[in-house]
Amino acid sequence: MARYSSFREFYPYYLSEHRNATSRRLHFAGSCAALAFVCVAIASGNAWWLLAALGSGYGFAWIGHFFFEKNRPATFSHPLYSFAGDWVMFRDILAGRIRL
Repeated sequence: MARYSSFREFYPYYLSEHRNATSRRLHFAGSCAALAFVCVAIASGNAWWLLAALGSGYGFAWIGHFFFEKNRPATFSHPLYSFAGDWVMFRDILAGRIRL
């Protein structure tokens, strides 16, 4: 397992693990669903929706990794950097820096 001293050092590795467009689309869809579930949790005052947010975010991403990327999600080896990577990649997709 590689060690990274910063997120800046980790992010290029993270992107290299997301070369498949279908996998990136699944990550993006899962992040959108997660944001929607967080909004529902806030609007309803029901924190159980946060479990749906986690399930959709990780579920879509892991399907992308196991079936399309054919690699092991970085979540298992670098959980915090991987979580941050998901949201930075989401932002980069929205900004047009990464293609879907």
